[in-house]
Order: sequence, then C-alpha cells, then structure tokens
Amino acid sequence: MTEYKRKALVLGGAGFIGHHMARYLKEKGYWVRTVDIQPQKYPDCCDEFIQGDLQDTAFVEKVIQFRGYDHNFYEFTPSKYLQPFDEIYQFACNMGGAGYIFSGDNDADVMHSSAMINLNVIESVRQFNDFTGKNITKIFYSSSACMYPEHNQLDPDNPDCREDSAYPAAPDSEYGWEKLFSERLYFAYNRNYDIPVRVARYHNIFGPEGTWDGGKEKAPAAICRKVCLSDRTNGEVEIWGDGKQTRSFLYISECVEATYRLVQSNFMGPVNIGSEEMVSINQLVDIACKVANKKVVKHHVPGPLGVRGRNSNNDLIREKLGWDYEMSLEEGIGNTYNWIQEQLFSRDEQ
Repeated sequence: MTEYKRKALVLGGAGFIGHHMARYLKEKGYWVRTVDIQPQKYPDCCDEFIQGDLQDTAFVEKVIQFRGYDHNFYEFTPSKYLQPFDEIYQFACNMGGAGYIFSGDNDADVMHSSAMINLNVIESVRQFNDFTGKNITKIFYSSSACMYPEHNQLDPDNPDCREDSAYPAAPDSEYGWEKLFSERLYFAYNRNYDIPVRVARYHNIFGPEGTWDGGKEKAPAAICRKVCLSDRTNGEVEIWGDGKQTRSFLYISECVEATYRLVQSNFMGPVNIGSEEMVSINQLVDIACKVANKKVVKHHVPGPLGVRGRNSNNDLIREKLGWDYEMSLEEGIGNTYNWIQEQLFSRDEQ
C-alpha cells in the first residue's frame, strides 16, 4: 500500500479553482478526493472522484470520511476504520459571472444552495470529530471580494477592499451576502468547537481550464472569447456598460499557491487573495487585443455591471504570509486567450 503524507478533500473539485487546487495537492504527494455535482473533466487531478450533491446532508456526512487508500468509497467500511481528512478545501457554490450573479434572476438559488452546502460541511465535520474523538481537519473556505460593501467601491479609481473595511456590511449582491454569512459561519464553529478554519476572499481568479462560454463565464474568459471571435462579428466586441468599471484579476496558479500557503500557516484570515494590478474593462479588452494581435471596435451595451471599482489590497497577506502575486495580467491573459482559442478551434472541427 502506498504511503501518503496527507489526505485532502476538495469540494467543488470539478470546478475551475477546485480542480487546479486538487492537481496542485496531488503533485505535492497528497492523496486527493474530489467531489462535485458536475462530472469530472480532469481525472489527472485526483485519486478519487465522487459525483453527488453537497446539499444532501447524508451525502456530505459520508464524503468527509476517509475510508482508506485502498477502499472503494461505495463499499461498506467498518466504522473503526473511518478517519478524518487532514485538509478540506471548500470551493463548492452556486456562482458565475456578472450576467449570472448581478441580474437578480438567480438570487434565491444562489443563496439557498451555497448556504446549504456550507451548513452541511461544517456541521458534518463537527459531528465526525465527536465520533472519532479527533479535531485535526483544517477547513479552507473560499469567500469572495463580492462581500465588501458597495459604498466602498463606488469610485472606480479608489476602491477600498481592505479586510477591515467589511463592516458595516453592504454587499451589492445576494451572492456577496451569502459569502459574508458563510465566513461568519466557519468562524463561529472555530470559536465554539475549536475547528481549525482558514478563510480567503478571492478577487477575480482566471486562467485556462475555466468556464469560457454559456453565461457563467467571468470577464477575462468572456473577453478573450469575444476577441477571438471578433472576425465573425465585424470586428466588434460587446461590453456591458461604459467599460470604465475597474477590477483586478489573479492568475489561477498564483491563487492556488497562496491558498495552500494560507492553509499551512497559523493565520485564519479572512485575507484577500488577489492582484493589485487594477484595470478598467476597456483596458482588459485592449490587453486581450494586444496578445491576440487584433484590433476591435468596442460596442458598449446595457448589462449587469456590479460595483464601479474593485481592487485587492494585499497589505495583510504580505504581512502574515509573505506572499504577493508575480504574474502580470498581460501574461495571464495570453495564456488564457491561447487556451480559449484552442477550445474554439476544437469546437469548430466537431
């Protein structure tokens, strides 16, 4: 039997950040189980993949239990052999880009499904800790910069997203409110049951192998796709609003490394994980055009926008973890554009 240093469970492991995180852990020698309601697209990233709904309490109670390196998840395992995971990474939620999150059409589903998942996960871990008499599992929760108050993000040139600016709370979306609630949920279980938790607030993570069409894609992927297809749209690229709203975007490999560093540290968070290279959406289009060596006409249309300005403040993560981003936005967009271009070529050939 192979001996592994650690055992990790990645929830939402078929999703964009989840499967990148799982692959990173596996490369470090972890035994990795991933769980998702969607089918697994990248089987290289884990030792075991379980498909199921994390809103189902009985299912969650089972998947958080490690049953041995050589035991099939679906086979009966005597309770005396059940063990806790060393680390759980909780990425599972109902989310998407601005068109999905900020339209208001999906608010009830977003709040209900994501809250149910987090309630199930943390309570199941608490109960399993009582059963095993152990409390060793670190739980990472992926929050979002969407939980920051809208009134701190009205000026596109000077947004305030310091961690201590979260209160008084006033997120601009129900998605942000749910993220804020779940942060407090995990910290409450830490206070009352001493469960070790880690919380990070992600700022627009992007890169290859993510959603790039269908309505749930985020701005970098959507813009790369539109620029790639601009030859078919008379050189026009559609942009919601005036394009002057600002954001920062962090490349996936840097997100994963920062997340792992947080989990291995003694710092609970919450902490921003993002880039401080803030650009307008118009500038993001220009960067995509530069890497693609194309010229386009920006066509501004009405659409959901979110806040006017948002940028990560990395003072706290530099202080606590000694981490900072290194990759430029242009380099990350280049990698993402090339990958999306490959997907489009592959789809055209089918």
